[in-house]
Amino acid sequence: MAFTFANVLGKSALVDGDKFFDLASISKGMVSADPMESLAEPQALHRLSAGLENFSASGIIDEVELEAPVPRPANSFGIGLNYQTHVDEAEMATPDVPMVFAKLPSCIAGPKSEVLMRSDECDYEGELVVVIGPGGKDIPEETAWEHVLGLSVGQDFSDRGAQFMSNPAQFTLGKSMDSFGPIGPALVSTDSFKTPDNLELRTWVNGELRQHDRTSNLIFGIPKLVSFLSRFVTLCSGDLIFTGTPEGVGFRNGVFLKDGDMVRTSIKGIGTLENRCVRIPD
Repeated sequence: MAFTFANVLGKSALVDGDKFFDLASISKGMVSADPMESLAEPQALHRLSAGLENFSASGIIDEVELEAPVPRPANSFGIGLNYQTHVDEAEMATPDVPMVFAKLPSCIAGPKSEVLMRSDECDYEGELVVVIGPGGKDIPEETAWEHVLGLSVGQDFSDRGAQFMSNPAQFTLGKSMDSFGPIGPALVSTDSFKTPDNLELRTWVNGELRQHDRTSNLIFGIPKLVSFLSRFVTLCSGDLIFTGTPEGVGFRNGVFLKDGDMVRTSIKGIGTLENRCVRIPD
């Protein structure tokens, strides 16, 4: 049975429609309240999701504060230049292999967290985020989906000044500032989708649609990314992969984020992030 997982005020929960169910309660303590620990038990999540009608709901999902569904990943990766439209707008060559950078786990934030900008050169990038389930090393592409626990929505915020303050560019630093990795609002298991590799993604800034594409247009699809990364790093349960962004980022259009801007990214079947940008001292 497919499941939708959320982090409600730091505690694991399953979501059904507009209701959420506290996992520690409905499992009678067999599944941890800690989201990172509970995500390591996918079989229990599937089993409990199949029987939610037997439990009383803990509350209404829209009435509680959600945190990042994967709050403390061991590893968090970003993929650059992974839509041809973004390659073209950046006026760069199409990569032959995935362009990988670290999006440090300390940047991970919640679906409505504020984005703290330390410069006037900050940018948005709406993305699909892959959450690793059973980890592994040297994973074949043919079995890579078996290592994906679920999918989420992410926003890869970037400080372009920090990113390009040197040559070569500082991708990891410019994209890993505190609050620069909102994810959520939920983690949705892959069996929730008929075609998990063909999802519609949209990003708005202050209500203006800036990005619109489908994840089927990724240059390197999810199986390739999982397999490629596992050649170099042993993937762990809960690891994140920000899979890349389509065209429409501010940097190439000369429009950077300002104090008070609202960035909203939505993927059909998963949900929506809404993150307000706040300018803080340099």
